[in-house]
Amino acid sequence: MLTQTTTRVLEPSDLGAALAVLESEPVANAFVTSRVQVAGLDPWRLGGEMWGWYADGRLRSLCYSGANLVPICATPEAVRAFADRARRAGRRCSSIVGPAEPTALLWRLLEPSWGPARDVRPRQPLMVTDRLPADIRPDPYVRRIRKDEMDVIMPACVAMFTEEVGVSPMAGDGGLLYQARVAELVGAGRSFARIEDGRVVFKAEIGAATTQACQIQGVWVDPEFRGRGLSETGMAAVLRYALADVAPVVSLYVNDYNTAARAAYRRVGFEETGAFMSVLF
Repeated sequence: MLTQTTTRVLEPSDLGAALAVLESEPVANAFVTSRVQVAGLDPWRLGGEMWGWYADGRLRSLCYSGANLVPICATPEAVRAFADRARRAGRRCSSIVGPAEPTALLWRLLEPSWGPARDVRPRQPLMVTDRLPADIRPDPYVRRIRKDEMDVIMPACVAMFTEEVGVSPMAGDGGLLYQARVAELVGAGRSFARIEDGRVVFKAEIGAATTQACQIQGVWVDPEFRGRGLSETGMAAVLRYALADVAPVVSLYVNDYNTAARAAYRRVGFEETGAFMSVLF
């Protein structure tokens, strides 16, 4: 018997079914789940559409289509359906990102019409922990950034983004959207840094947060201070805040070629449990 499948844009009334799919993989889906829990499925509030793939009337897979294109719990059949929809709509996103296997298939299907990409990062290990390290003391000088310190933290955020992504977040709209995102994290108490003489020497944010899992992002050490172990003690400090105040499981993903960062995260207690992939335009 043939399986009946269909794909459509989800509506606010589909929220319960969408959350059930998202929460089936709480760590891998933390980024999108955190947005949906706050904004629901209304495209205006969510910042994009949520596509659903149904098999025999049951919602099985999702794809977030906004500034990022993100396949979620996506089977190969679902990825092909999402690729067809994305191809018809044309590229509106700045990146494709998600679990490595479905993201790789999605990119293979879209590359002929959307390519070439500016950068493809085929393997970004997903690292997870649920405890503090036993032998690394959290940096006591890493603390939450206050709302009146936006002018202090922004240069470090811009430097991190430019170094990591290869383009400045201040391009295009003058950085308005990026500054708004940084301000959102600061206001939520999820931006952390060590500041010496008005200068950020280490920083990181908890970028996505649900009751089940959260994700650390934007880890950065001032180049003049690298090689001193600040990434390890700083990450231990952010991890302490995350486990105490945010969620019982903490994750991050990192480029596979960044061997120094992967080693530092392992020393803090993170273990590789999977892999993401990113395609940057």
